[in-house]
Amino acid sequence: MNSPVLITGASQRLGLAMAESLLAKGHRVVVTYRTHRSSIAMLKDKGATVLQADFSTEAAIDRAIDEIKAISKTYRGIIHNASDWAQEKDNGNKQHLMERMMMIHAVAPYRINIALEEALCSCEEQADIIHMTDYVQDTGSEKHMAYAASKAALHNLTLSFAKKLAPKVKVNSIAPALLMFNEGDDEAYKQKAVKKSLLEIVPGAQEAVKAMNYLLDSDYVTGQTLHLNGGRHLK
Repeated sequence: MNSPVLITGASQRLGLAMAESLLAKGHRVVVTYRTHRSSIAMLKDKGATVLQADFSTEAAIDRAIDEIKAISKTYRGIIHNASDWAQEKDNGNKQHLMERMMMIHAVAPYRINIALEEALCSCEEQADIIHMTDYVQDTGSEKHMAYAASKAALHNLTLSFAKKLAPKVKVNSIAPALLMFNEGDDEAYKQKAVKKSLLEIVPGAQEAVKAMNYLLDSDYVTGQTLHLNGGRHLK
């Protein structure tokens, strides 16, 4: 039986699109979700193994690791997509905000990667870890400072794990800027946001799917970041 790919945070948006793509290609897929949505039942119907997990506390991470390891002795890959886009103005307790952002975006991937090292290295195929980081890992963010710092930490973990797990496991990042709008975004915001990139488009979740497939199919890419920003860094 093929070794599965684990995708954290796969109930919506990029994670959901990546899970659907892998299932359509015949991969075994294990997905985690924090909040149950109808998409989870849909993924389960398509053959995914689903697991409720909240990565904001040490105890929750411990529990998730035990359950993930119980599902399969080997893994073809891990895609760390679980995320929380919290901002300073909505959080009075800044200490708690920073701890939460680091726990979800850095500590959980760090712990899961270490816990699944043997499962990845035992896979018959070359295995992959993909960290979903963010454009702001390099620029910072006035409104999402703790979030940006935690994504920068995740980017640095890409470099460390690429060294640690080579040559058996390739480790890379995908760093999106704006790939898709949120429900409720008004037209004024959309028009302003689309002008931030040179290409002036919002390409959708499939842009992340293409990047994922490229990294999974590659034989010679590790320790790298694929920047999905439409040339925004040049504006």
